[in-house]
Amino acid sequence: MRVRIYELAKELNIGNKEIVSKLSEMGVQVKSPSSSIETDLANRLKKMLHPVPGLEAEKTPVAVSAEKPKKEPGAALAEKPRKKTTPPAAKAKSKIVPEENKIAPAPAKGEVESKDSSTVVASPATRTRVEIEAPINVRKLAEVLEIKAEELIQTLMKLGVMATINQNIDQETAEIVAHEFDREITVIEAKAAATAPADDPKDLVPRAPVVTFMGHIDHGKTSLLDSIRESKVAVHEAGGITQHIGAYEVELNKGRITFLDTPGHETFTAMRARGANVTDIAVLVVAADDGVMPQTREALDHARAAKVPIVVAINKMDKPGAAPDRVKRQLMELELAPEEYGGQTICCEVSAVTRQGLDHLLEMLLLQSEMLELKANPKAPARAVIIEARMDKERGAVATALVKRGTLRVGDVIVCGLFSGKVKALYDYRGEKVREAGPATPVEVLGLGGVSQPGQELMVVESEREAKEIAGNRRLEDRVSGGGVVAKMTLEELFSKIAAGKTKELRLILKGDVQGSVEALREALRKLSNDKVSINVVRCAVGDINENDVMLASASDAVIIGFHTRIDVDAKDLSRKENVEIKLYDIIYEIIEDVRKAMEGLLEPTIKETILGRAEVRQLFRASKGETVAGSVVVSGKVTENAKARVIRGEKIVHEGTIVSLRRFKDSVREVKEGMECGIRLLHLDDLQEGDNIEVFKMEKVPQKL
Repeated sequence: MRVRIYELAKELNIGNKEIVSKLSEMGVQVKSPSSSIETDLANRLKKMLHPVPGLEAEKTPVAVSAEKPKKEPGAALAEKPRKKTTPPAAKAKSKIVPEENKIAPAPAKGEVESKDSSTVVASPATRTRVEIEAPINVRKLAEVLEIKAEELIQTLMKLGVMATINQNIDQETAEIVAHEFDREITVIEAKAAATAPADDPKDLVPRAPVVTFMGHIDHGKTSLLDSIRESKVAVHEAGGITQHIGAYEVELNKGRITFLDTPGHETFTAMRARGANVTDIAVLVVAADDGVMPQTREALDHARAAKVPIVVAINKMDKPGAAPDRVKRQLMELELAPEEYGGQTICCEVSAVTRQGLDHLLEMLLLQSEMLELKANPKAPARAVIIEARMDKERGAVATALVKRGTLRVGDVIVCGLFSGKVKALYDYRGEKVREAGPATPVEVLGLGGVSQPGQELMVVESEREAKEIAGNRRLEDRVSGGGVVAKMTLEELFSKIAAGKTKELRLILKGDVQGSVEALREALRKLSNDKVSINVVRCAVGDINENDVMLASASDAVIIGFHTRIDVDAKDLSRKENVEIKLYDIIYEIIEDVRKAMEGLLEPTIKETILGRAEVRQLFRASKGETVAGSVVVSGKVTENAKARVIRGEKIVHEGTIVSLRRFKDSVREVKEGMECGIRLLHLDDLQEGDNIEVFKMEKVPQKL
């Protein structure tokens, strides 16, 4: 059993600080009045603070007056639902009762005396329990406690906590405040953190792949998309092609493909930076007459960071200077080995002008989709990802969404980011109204209360009340945090995550002045990898650090390392906004040494046992609660409180546990040295015998070296 400090303070009729100070003198450190201590330690405190038997029940003499005593903040509200009765002593005429003649009225069952003997305070067993969602906001806490926010803020100030009505407080502080108003709080997770339940495998059906075209500027990405649309989407549409949303579908005999029409890999990565991995397959477009260019390499880095399959479309085969074999050799240098060269990369030779190879490209995309075995549950409540959003003067907030799971229907109640609403209308990629949209289907959604951010999740909930509650919680969190973005990784935070076992990979983006330097640096860093922590160079390129590098680092949780290079002004501003760390070096060995030293601290340390001392049991005693105490002599080293210990009888270890109490005569001590006598009590052990040896030890972590 454990006792909270503030409850003990109320029982002893003294301040919290006095108990904390006394505990500190005894060598026991506590964080706050809401911390708890063992019952036996609490009993020791009672005896120390009230050494005379029976004095513990007595309180400081008070004047019993007919006047109504002044109450602490919230006392009236706390008393009202409990219908507390005033003890008879409070009804007496104003009179000072001598200490020797004063008899304290017995508290009612389930209650303990307070500082003022004319009132009673609810015990933990009888306090009203209320629930509050995390994070705990001052305004929300005042509402659940049924008090004014100003009164709550005043109580917080008395506890030394300065908080405004819109700020959050920690759970321990909230519990202390709740107790001041005779309440117990239960903290529950906010509904905004709801996750999609697992799907029944029986409900999963194949879905269309979602494909994004990426590549160097002027290599024909848009022309290819337009050519596919003209031949496969709107052959029978009058008036030519009109693209209404940034995504569309292609129906083939063997299946359906959904294309995302994005400006390039910057948007692709920006969505990933917001947590939206919507692409299943990336098509890397390379011009047959131009070959691999810098942006081709960048696009490849982004696709690889997203860990999506890559299909290469060698475009402009109609050009006189087309050289597909040269392009394939360049792809080999990028570790994209074509199938005809013994690799696994699908390469399709196409032309957006003559439409050569388009059917083959689409067939290969469907083949890749079959290998991925893409499936979704169309029966579940819909979850979609926002591709783009805008405010229309006539229709209000319009969001282009790609359904990832379930079926989105007109009339569904939805939440997206900070906004909620009801689906008023759905439009497909042709601009035609539809009643519903299943998995991997892009639609325009009308009905949200505001413009959402690309990459945010749109989800269907059961009721408008729930939707408003979730959106309200998110807006509150956004106000408290100042609307900032989620913090990305610094180098030290990445190391901490690896050390905690949350990740086994350190991602880096390397930029340098010349290709030879960055290549040498990449190889040197790769050699530092081991079977427990690996280094993944997401991008290795020449030139200044730009916005594209920052967005890639943001999406990949990577750190940017620059060698003999500069940072663009726009990239520096963006790195602050996205909380991406950029480290610049002039000496290559400093980079290697910094990473090496940090990684050595991340390697799983070896555990080493160190013997602290040994004590011999000379006599056994029984404590007041019946626990066995070993009267011992320290024969070597030292014995420390809370240390690990094993009991050795003869040559056999009969018990291994923790020293929970260490005494010299009647005093608790933290350490006893060689040659001194002491009393030792071990946790969960009563089977001690005279002559037993108690070996005290500690376990140490020894860092490894690379």
